[in-house]
Amino acid sequence: MDRFGLIGWPVAHSQSPALFSAAYGGRYPYDLIETPDFEQAWARFLAGYKAVNVTAPFKENAFARADWKSPECGRIGATNLVVRTPEGVKAYNSDYLGVKSLLEPLGCRTAAVIGYGGAGKAALAAAEDLGLDTRLYRHAEIADGVSADVIIYTLPRAVPGIGRLDCAHLLEANYRDPCLAGRPGYIPGGAWLLAQAITGYALMTGEPPDEKALLTKGLI
Repeated sequence: MDRFGLIGWPVAHSQSPALFSAAYGGRYPYDLIETPDFEQAWARFLAGYKAVNVTAPFKENAFARADWKSPECGRIGATNLVVRTPEGVKAYNSDYLGVKSLLEPLGCRTAAVIGYGGAGKAALAAAEDLGLDTRLYRHAEIADGVSADVIIYTLPRAVPGIGRLDCAHLLEANYRDPCLAGRPGYIPGGAWLLAQAITGYALMTGEPPDEKALLTKGLI
């Protein structure tokens, strides 16, 4: 039976096992491969798993070790999903795929990405690849306000200036402890997490996940 999992450190708090179980009705094992040693985590992946999600601090390491990188990974320089295939290990970035699927139907022309960590880099690449006129802001650069058709807020907490965000759509990456919920046009981080799971899990297993189960289980 195919096995799946998550590598990173620490990952004991991750909801990934519950999400993956809901997505496929518990048909596939999904393990937390928790070790601070990337080489050990990578060896365990190669020895016993069809695919794994990758979280901090291993996203760049996994990108470097993959035999094939998707175009979005090349843009971002990191992966959060690797799959073993007969042609070698393939790397993808479901953060990029998830945010791109959320932005595409909005019909925006301009975008602002706030924060340049892993989620920010993925959001920036997605917005640019959709042809949006996109500007990046780091946390210290928004005090005077930010204006765009869509603003993608990827910082983990509130910073000075969040009261001066002017947009029709506001996507926040943080789904555990959001600081912008309730704003007009708000798109919660749970929507990004769901979009990431739908696109990423399909790449891992070759099967579409059960979207309804992901929503009704209350995990997102």
